[in-house]
Amino acid sequence: MSQMMFHYRVIDRSGSASRGVLRAPDERDAYRQLVAAGMKPIKLRAARPSFLRRRRHRINLKDIAHFTYQFAVMTKARISLVDGLRSIAEQEPNDRLRDVIQDIARSVEGGATVTESISPHRNIFGEVYVEMIRAAESSGNMNEVLASLSDMLERQYEINRMVRSALLYPLCVICTLVAAVTFLMIFVVPRFASMFASRGLELPLPTQIVVGISDGVRSHWWLIGLVVVAVFFGLRKAWQDREKRRRLDALLHRVPVLGEILRGLAVSRFAHIFGVALRSGLPLTDVIEMSGKASGRPLLEQDAEKMKVQVNEGGRLADVLITCTYLPPFTRRMLSCGEESAEMSQMCQLVARHYDREVGDLTKNITTLIEPIMVIGLAAVVLLIALAIFLPLWDMASLIG
Repeated sequence: MSQMMFHYRVIDRSGSASRGVLRAPDERDAYRQLVAAGMKPIKLRAARPSFLRRRRHRINLKDIAHFTYQFAVMTKARISLVDGLRSIAEQEPNDRLRDVIQDIARSVEGGATVTESISPHRNIFGEVYVEMIRAAESSGNMNEVLASLSDMLERQYEINRMVRSALLYPLCVICTLVAAVTFLMIFVVPRFASMFASRGLELPLPTQIVVGISDGVRSHWWLIGLVVVAVFFGLRKAWQDREKRRRLDALLHRVPVLGEILRGLAVSRFAHIFGVALRSGLPLTDVIEMSGKASGRPLLEQDAEKMKVQVNEGGRLADVLITCTYLPPFTRRMLSCGEESAEMSQMCQLVARHYDREVGDLTKNITTLIEPIMVIGLAAVVLLIALAIFLPLWDMASLIG
C-alpha cells in the first residue's frame, strides 16, 4: 500500500509540544507510530496533496481502459482473480489506481464478488461499468464483456483527446485576444485618450467607441467580474436541474459544428454501451436506460426514458426507435436491422465505429472551419483599435503641418 503524509502535533517525552510530518499507510498506523515513539498525539491530519500531485495521480479513462484490458487477459488465461489483481497492481504506475486495485483484491480474497468489490469505487469506474460487471458476472461471460469494455473505453479516450486537442487552438487564440484587448483598454487607450483631450481634438466615432469601452472597463471592472462569476455559477446550477439542462443542451446542439460533434459523441457512446450491455446479459429495458445515461446528453437520455416505457408496455424495439428523434435515421435503421437479424451487438459496433470516424473527421477539420471566423473577428478588433488611435494622430499631424 502506498504511503500517505500526515501532519502531527504531539506532546513529547519532555512535556513540550512539537510538530512534524510522518509517512504511514493510514491514520491508525500513523497514530500507532507516534504512541510507540513515546509521544502523546494532540492533532493528526492527512496532508493534502499539491495540485500537480493530484493531477499526476488522477485516474483517467485511459487508466481504467488499461486496467480493464489487463483484467480481461487475466480472466481469459484463467489466472486466480486475487493473484491476477495483485499482479496488475504491482505493475500499475498510478499510485491511486494501484491502491484501488489492491483494495479490490483484498475484498475478493475475503469472499466478496467482483461486483461487490468494485462497487465502493463507483466514483472512479462509473455506474455503467459496475452494472455491466454485475450482469457479466451473473451470466458467466466476464471475459467477453471486459474485452468489449476495454475496447470501448479506449475508443472513448481517443475521441475525447481528439476533441480537446481540436478545441485547444481556438480557445488559446480567444484567451490571448481577450487578454491583449483588456491590457490595451486598461493601460494604453487611457493614455492616448488623455493626450487627445489635452489637445482639444474632436474624436472620431471609432475613438469614441474605444474610449467609452475603456472607461467602462476601468470604472466597472468589479461589476463585469461579478457578472462573469454570476453567469458561470448560474449556468452550473441550471445544468444540475433536469429541465433547464435539457434546454441548455438543446441550445448547444443548435451551434454549428459543435452540435454535430455533440450528437456524434452521444450516438457513439449510446451504441457502444448498448452493444456491450446486451452482451453482458442485461434486460433490454435496463440496456436502453443505461445507454441513455451513458450518452452524456440530456436530450438522448429523455428519449431513452420514453423508449424504456414503450418497451415495458410491449413495444418492439424497431417500432420504439422511430419515436427517438435524437438518434439519426441511419442509427435507427441499423438497430432495427440488428433486431430483425438477431445481430444487435454487431450492428451497435458498426454504428459506434461510424460515428467515431465522423466525429474524428469533424474534429480534424474544426480548426479549418473556425479559423476564418477567428481571423475576421481578430481583424475587426485590431482595425477598430488601430482606427481609434491613428485617426486622431493623423488629425494632430495635419494641424501641426
